[in-house]
Amino acid sequence: MKKPELLLPAGNLDTLKTAIAYGADAVYIGGEAFSLRAKADNFDKETMTEAIGFAHAHGVKVYVTVNIFAHNADIDKAGPYLRELAGIRPDALIISDPGLFMMAKELAPGIDIHVSTQMNSTNYEAFLFWYRLGAKRVVNARELSLAELKEIRSRIPEDMEIESFVHGAMCISYSGRCLLSGYMTGRSANLGACTHPCRWNYAVMEEKRPGEYFPVEEDERGTYIFNSRDLCMIEHIPELIEAGVDSFKVEGRMKTQLYVAAAARAYRNAIDDYFTDPELYRRRIPLYKEEIGKCTYREFTTGFYFGKPNEEAQIYDSNTYVKNYTFLGSVAEVLPDGSVRIEQKNKFCTGDEIEILKKDLTSVFAKVLRIRDAATGADQESCPHSRQQLLITLTGTPEVYDILCVRSKEQ
Repeated sequence: MKKPELLLPAGNLDTLKTAIAYGADAVYIGGEAFSLRAKADNFDKETMTEAIGFAHAHGVKVYVTVNIFAHNADIDKAGPYLRELAGIRPDALIISDPGLFMMAKELAPGIDIHVSTQMNSTNYEAFLFWYRLGAKRVVNARELSLAELKEIRSRIPEDMEIESFVHGAMCISYSGRCLLSGYMTGRSANLGACTHPCRWNYAVMEEKRPGEYFPVEEDERGTYIFNSRDLCMIEHIPELIEAGVDSFKVEGRMKTQLYVAAAARAYRNAIDDYFTDPELYRRRIPLYKEEIGKCTYREFTTGFYFGKPNEEAQIYDSNTYVKNYTFLGSVAEVLPDGSVRIEQKNKFCTGDEIEILKKDLTSVFAKVLRIRDAATGADQESCPHSRQQLLITLTGTPEVYDILCVRSKEQ
């Protein structure tokens, strides 16, 4: 069996480095234009060049999303951008729009093209269509079952790759082609500016009774009728491999380094354990599930893989995440005296016990002995200001890129 690629998201350079440190085979990122995550930090030419250089130095591939549905006004800008990407040399471009696909073939020759899930490829003839046009890989529509994927695998060339989402947020519209945001707020999801109205609460109002709202469920707040659970396939690695999936994709270019680290190390270890010994993988499933819970998430579902979702795949009483852990920061540098430099993300204090996530699914627990401002060297008892550069001394010494977190107090 061919070991599948583990593909992680990165909304910025720090998250890309985290994904690589925790076991990604490839990462996908967006530039400042033509990406469906307009609110992510994203990458300009300089940071994208740095990101690709860092990834390639660690044997990791980088795919760049160019996956908006372009309007006429976008085409003139697309040419220079594709030429720029041709010079930066990512490993592949992820594209939805057929026009941009053909432009990329001409203007960025030699760079693989992956067809985005936004293209809604649901059958083997669609895969073959893209293959004949020169696509290396298709990210299948999320609405496919494992049985359908297995049949597609049997009917397409061996050198054509299938990429499938295995973890992360699910969109209620067909493979993410949603009009709700554009209709309700004027911000188009298909141009990267989604406001996520699928997570809002709703109630029914009868035509002749304006102003009288009737909850769809017995909940005074209304109901989140579009609010899908998150996808999680950590318990089904063998089935995905048997179906012929070449790349396991984790959703989340807007997510934190903690989310990316937790997802990367859980799926990395699950895949590697399965290829070492399937019985080892089965024994460690409870551990993978526990560790994947360190991501922020909505309750989990297996999506369409085992049949069409029913009402159990929706969350009707809340649109909030389960947040078992709080992200404190990642280690940017280890100093000669054993202290470490971090950019603080959430508050912690001297005397607190924190958790250091290691790549092998273990954790090291350490006490915070000292906190100093990195600019002045001044001691401080706590760090209430987000993004402050700190020097901290712990009872143990973490490594560069290690994630620091703490179990949320409400848990």
